[in-house]
Amino acid sequence: MSDRVTRKGKSQPQKEEPKQAKKQKVQKETYDVAQLQDIAHQLRIHSIEMTIASNSGHPTSCASMAEIMAVLFFTKAGMHFNPKDPGNFGNDRFVLSKGHAAPILYAAWSMVGYIDSKELLNLRKIDSILEGHPVPKLPFVDVATGSLGQGLSVAGGMAYSSKFLDKINNRYWVLMGDGEIAEGSVWEAAHLASHYKLDNITAIVDVNRLGQSEETSIGHDVNVYRKRWEAFGWKTFVIDGHNLNQLTDAFDQCRNVKNQPQVIIAKTFKGKYLEMENKEDWHGKPVPQAQVDFVKKQMKQQDGFTLTPVVPTQIEKPQQSHFTLEVNYAVDGKQSTREAYGKALVGLSKTDANQQIVAVDGDTKNSTFSIKYKEAVPTNFVECFIAEQNMVGWAQGFSCRGKVAFASTFAAFFARGFDQIRMGGISGSQVKYIGSHAGVSIGEDGPSQMGLEDIAMFRTIPNCVVLYPSDGVSAERAIELVANHKSPCYVRMSRPSLPILYSNNEVFEIGKSKILKQNDDDKILLIGGGVTTHEIFKAAKQLSEQDKINVTVLDLFSVKPIDHDGILNAANKTSLKTILVVEDHYSEGGLFEAVSSCLSLNNEIKIHSIHVDKVAKSGTPAQMLSLYHLDAAGIIVKVKSIIQ
Repeated sequence: MSDRVTRKGKSQPQKEEPKQAKKQKVQKETYDVAQLQDIAHQLRIHSIEMTIASNSGHPTSCASMAEIMAVLFFTKAGMHFNPKDPGNFGNDRFVLSKGHAAPILYAAWSMVGYIDSKELLNLRKIDSILEGHPVPKLPFVDVATGSLGQGLSVAGGMAYSSKFLDKINNRYWVLMGDGEIAEGSVWEAAHLASHYKLDNITAIVDVNRLGQSEETSIGHDVNVYRKRWEAFGWKTFVIDGHNLNQLTDAFDQCRNVKNQPQVIIAKTFKGKYLEMENKEDWHGKPVPQAQVDFVKKQMKQQDGFTLTPVVPTQIEKPQQSHFTLEVNYAVDGKQSTREAYGKALVGLSKTDANQQIVAVDGDTKNSTFSIKYKEAVPTNFVECFIAEQNMVGWAQGFSCRGKVAFASTFAAFFARGFDQIRMGGISGSQVKYIGSHAGVSIGEDGPSQMGLEDIAMFRTIPNCVVLYPSDGVSAERAIELVANHKSPCYVRMSRPSLPILYSNNEVFEIGKSKILKQNDDDKILLIGGGVTTHEIFKAAKQLSEQDKINVTVLDLFSVKPIDHDGILNAANKTSLKTILVVEDHYSEGGLFEAVSSCLSLNNEIKIHSIHVDKVAKSGTPAQMLSLYHLDAAGIIVKVKSIIQ
């Protein structure tokens, strides 16, 4: 390797001219290659020392990408960022998709002066900010990684936001391991980035050959990787990932590519420059202390590094608006809650001064009615097609850039993206998930389309609000609430057109339920949500008029956080201190379990349930509700059996 690294300037149109003339047109910038190589070695040393101190971690995975990180963080060809202000909205952003290589990420930020070098040795300790895999507690981390194959999706959403919405000329760099390229979500992300011509995103694949337990399925056959990425429309560079000349040249060329995302396929060796280079059975294990001296012997200098990144212009992150909504429904009207979602987004856009609301959908926009928002604000609607994992990742990317991201599809289809949703919970992502076509009440489409597990799924996400509106008014108010709420949220929408239950000025709150019917002599409390709220309301009327049995009717609305006091007070006012929960959901993790867990310390309240108790089938909505005893007739039978 030569003592200087060259970086080519912007390429010019090809013309028929002498070779010597072409060379004169190339602008060259030189780098101190010896210093760059020593920076890479110092990154290796930090990674080794950190993982020895924690007695855990992945130093060999860090070693394979040390030269890549040196060029990314310490040359003009790499990232443009302010080391003193990692949160600068105008910085290039780096997503370490292979999150297990976190030590070298922390080492790089230490070497640019942001993290105290002493803190590096606290890696993975309970009181340290440096966790085993990156999380957004650190301002240079946008999203939690470590569940592999997700970084490219999140970066896609961020890159789209910068290019088309924020109009910021920054770049997104995503470093992936070769093992995670087997994940289908990577190719969902690759497809959409190419479809939208995201030329401000560069993926780097660290092809070090070795996975956790054995060689990857492709090994070092970089041509296989090249052909696959090219098939997805990416500008592809195949290089030696330890050759600083090739790295700087490839990075520089990526900046000049227009209307096409780029991928650098870097052939590397796991444990490079260590004695266990390219050897199996070293994944996730600290290496002996002697490896520090082994690396140091290969260095020309061990401190006094002078290379620094390019610092971009300071840009402040836009402040989020406060959204308000005007609701207008006739008292005797009907509305499906799924259609109310689309109406609500359009209504919110009228107070979205900075156009921060972004809606993404998975080719269901004419069913979820997000199409209404696309028609009203086309610049802020993004079609993600039938790729729910990537859709969730893109939504999280928009959220990282300060957007209020709504992601909508059938409730059942969010199950496909659950790991992305789970990782978003770890990240503290503020995505608003809207699941339509919930429950057996969708009718003829059958069980593959019926969301019957969705409440359970979203209740498990940390700090995730779960709302379940029952009419057009409550649905629009739910969207207004989550738009202003700083956490992940899920709103469950129904397909049937339902009567309006509430006045337009009714006030709804997260964590509060609504009493629709209550008398002094009520026997039991009926709790429902969505479609079943209407069925228990009808049942209550019939019981009162035909059997002189009065019951309290409670519309749960807020499933998480749940209205503990409201439910307990309503139950205690009934003569039997008994609750019947009726839900269009499986019993596991749904409304019944939410109510039961919230009252688990109360020994006086008895709780019963009607729910979907077996795999559903096709039929009309009325037939489906009847089959599972979720209609008024089934509820009446259950109430009478309880009070007798």
